[in-house]
Amino acid sequence: MIKRGFIVGCFFLMLCQFAQAQEGKVFVVKDSLIGLLQEYRAYYAINPSSSSKPLVTLEEKKIDKRYAKRVKVRGFRVQIFSGSNRTEATNVQNSFLRQNSDMGAYLDYVEPNYRVKVGDFTSRSEATAYMRELRGTYRNVFVFVEDVWVWQ
Repeated sequence: MIKRGFIVGCFFLMLCQFAQAQEGKVFVVKDSLIGLLQEYRAYYAINPSSSSKPLVTLEEKKIDKRYAKRVKVRGFRVQIFSGSNRTEATNVQNSFLRQNSDMGAYLDYVEPNYRVKVGDFTSRSEATAYMRELRGTYRNVFVFVEDVWVWQ
């Protein structure tokens, strides 16, 4: 009986030793080229599983808006307002458009709140950078994934 208790005690002691080995810091090393590749693919809307165009081109993407069309793709927008007052939401949207006429501002209603979201970003890094710029002007600024308009 004592031997069995000793063996069980040793087993639990070893188990505790392994459990303590799980503590510590984990350092993740990410190659910087991965981020560049993700931004490149998002900018050129490259999806290798459904794209018939070449995966890599070296020329700059130029779009003549006279002959291009706007299409919806999965992207990112920055929310600058969320609240139940429609008048306040409209005022925030109009104020933003007066200061940033080159960027879209969209008013949505998701019960019970009105939300104003701005921008049509194809990469999260662009949206996050713009969100940081807006933090001083607006409160509760967030990045959301949704369908955005791009020129093709």
